Amino acid sequence: MAKIDVETLKFILQRNETDIRKINEIMQDIEMELKAEEEERANRPPPVKKQFSIVLADNEGVLEDKDLTGWVVQIPEDDSVTVAPERIIRAAYEYNTTPKGRRMPVETIGEACEAVTAKFFKEQNIWVKTKVPVLAVATSNKIPMEKSE
Repeated sequence: MAKIDVETLKFILQRNETDIRKINEIMQDIEMELKAEEEERANRPPPVKKQFSIVLADNEGVLEDKDLTGWVVQIPEDDSVTVAPERIIRAAYEYNTTPKGRRMPVETIGEACEAVTAKFFKEQNIWVKTKVPVLAVATSNKIPMEKSE
């Protein structure tokens, strides 16, 4: 819905309506609605902060009790997931050839995810969703079922 300035609305009403009292009533009604809307916005609870996490399927229990960190990335659907590190490395190489990259070159995947701009990643068909590493949680990949006796 288009938003319009109150003063512009008042000018339009004055141009199209000859009764000043009716214009004043409409403007007072609009002001009351705006105040009610502001109060409603002020009373809303603050939004919940969220973080990304990587959930890993660990059927054999190999990753149990290990701290894992990683980055959330997106690649095209038909590409193999094994190309993600290669693409990050290629984007880092491209970044390191720029003047800023020559001053402060990136040397690790983590530094690349934090410092390399999205332009370089986009050229390599990879999109880094988290610049800082997130914790990964390993799970047995099974839902426990209640046994009825």
